[in-house]
Amino acid sequence: MAEGNYEPIAEYGLIGNTETCALVGRNGSIDWACFPTMNASSVFAAILDDKGGGRFAIRPTESYDADQQYLDRTNVLQTTFRTESGVVTVTDFMPLLEDTGGDPPAYRAIYREVECIEGSVDLDVEFSPRFDYARATTRVEPVADGALASSDEERVLLSVPESVALDVDSKEDSGVEDDGNGEGDSGVGGENGAGTTYTVNAGETGWYVCQYGMRAPTEPTGCRDLLDRTVSFWRDWAHSCDRKVCPFAGPGHDLAVRSGLVLKLLAYKSTGAIAAAPTTSLPEVIGGVRNWDYRYSWIRDGALTARAFDNLGHEREAERYLNRFLHLSRSIDPAEMGPLYGLEHSAEFDERELDHLAGYEDSRPVRIGNGASSQLQLGMYGEMVNAISHLARSDGEIVGEDWTAVRQIVEYVRENWDQRGAGIWEQRGDPKHWVHSKMMCWVAIDRGLELAEDGGFDAPVEGWRATRAEIRETTLEEGFDEDLNGFTQSFRNEQMDASVLMGLLTGFLPFDDERVRGTIDAVEDRLTTDDGLVYRYEEDGLPGDEGAFVVCSFWLIGCLARSGRVERAREVFEAIQGYTSTLGLVSEEIDPESGRLLGNFPQAFSHIGFVNGALFLAEAGENGSIEPLGERSSQ
Repeated sequence: MAEGNYEPIAEYGLIGNTETCALVGRNGSIDWACFPTMNASSVFAAILDDKGGGRFAIRPTESYDADQQYLDRTNVLQTTFRTESGVVTVTDFMPLLEDTGGDPPAYRAIYREVECIEGSVDLDVEFSPRFDYARATTRVEPVADGALASSDEERVLLSVPESVALDVDSKEDSGVEDDGNGEGDSGVGGENGAGTTYTVNAGETGWYVCQYGMRAPTEPTGCRDLLDRTVSFWRDWAHSCDRKVCPFAGPGHDLAVRSGLVLKLLAYKSTGAIAAAPTTSLPEVIGGVRNWDYRYSWIRDGALTARAFDNLGHEREAERYLNRFLHLSRSIDPAEMGPLYGLEHSAEFDERELDHLAGYEDSRPVRIGNGASSQLQLGMYGEMVNAISHLARSDGEIVGEDWTAVRQIVEYVRENWDQRGAGIWEQRGDPKHWVHSKMMCWVAIDRGLELAEDGGFDAPVEGWRATRAEIRETTLEEGFDEDLNGFTQSFRNEQMDASVLMGLLTGFLPFDDERVRGTIDAVEDRLTTDDGLVYRYEEDGLPGDEGAFVVCSFWLIGCLARSGRVERAREVFEAIQGYTSTLGLVSEEIDPESGRLLGNFPQAFSHIGFVNGALFLAEAGENGSIEPLGERSSQ
């Protein structure tokens, strides 16, 4: 039994400012936040150590029922507490680091408005930041309007309503001694912080402002103005049905809109890079070791992300994201490219374990950094060229300098496609000939040919065509198992892997090909539950099981819809919707037995899946032709 009191992952809402994010529990506690960016060190990390990770909580002292909702078409979160004595709401948001009007346009802060709706409620406030993943010495001291928390390198200021008097425990939390490898040698340090218990009555409001940047407005009028501007920004930005035929019409519409709002929170303002998730080490199996840091941007998500943004009407975000691929292409030799990068294009984030943190429900180790950054993942080159091709089809301009970089990537794939490497799932065993990777190498050359032919660019097209044909012939011979009647995980093995569905969605073979239909049937038979939850693969060598991987269900939906099995695709889509949280958020994985959300949360890949799943169904239905994934007729 795990020590501490951990909330289910599904009972968190996400707020953010396009630079960083925070998780707010249905219990009123901010249990995860990193300042100033998503992949900076944590300030609140109770979700990874309930006893000493740090939190900022506002909640009733007595028993309560609580529910959460977003203000319509925004990322402004409202938690409503109902007690025997009254009802109180806590509204949480972060001012956008986009221009929301006014001067200056934004502040680095978390705003929390407390409003008593009826009766009276006794509230408990706890402010206990723990800097640098609870490793740094934390000092908390009283100031005129609240409390100041600081370490040698960081500071956070909490401003409170005038009527609230904080009790401040100014004893130093010595944190955890660092052994030089980012690992502490004992548990998390003391209990210093600030807090209070007080009563709010019907009609009373108060503002708490947790500032980590420039001085932000704390008076009620200024706070209310920022809230109004933030709400307006989100509602102006969010997808609206301004087309003659909305591609998301139907039961998935609201989830597609919410998914777009999530993706915007995960899109880093300065570069357009999208974090795979705002969290680290939320487990794929409770109590297990499958705990990874997802606060980075993966190349593999490329064309799918651009497609999702495009069809939601967010062309600017799609273009900024795709321009990031051009930046990487121009600035990094293909042989030196990694599968993931920091939000500001950094490639240096060594994987380390934080032994002093207990882990979510005792799921250890807690990791920061990601060792997959040094892997050879040949499939990522196909994602990169496919994304650039999407930019060109969306009226983006590919100039000579860009083409030189693209040509270098395609030439690298031409010379190296037959190498063994790591696959899309970043398994850490021996390198293999992964079938998905070979399909994506085919995509790299196919889209390179498309760009060369459509743009009139110089390229060795005959040689590329020959290599494209060789990749497909080899993959058909080595990666298709006649007995299983399906493409397998790697050459000459008998394991099924859902990633081949993603490869098929790029046009590797036409959907009326019997080998495509057979692969879909094999994935359904060996990896899929009755209601359409799909496991990534059959085994990976790590101890313990894992949940079904959410985005795989949407690849299945796409393949089913495009092969004419639309009713089955619709059944799976409707079933998957039932696994989202009450806020419409979804994590990396789902436990098919309990329906519990597992893994890092919310996960960009999963929400990209919701958007594109709705598009797959629209393409197969009556809503008209939607821009596909970019596949050409198979060559």
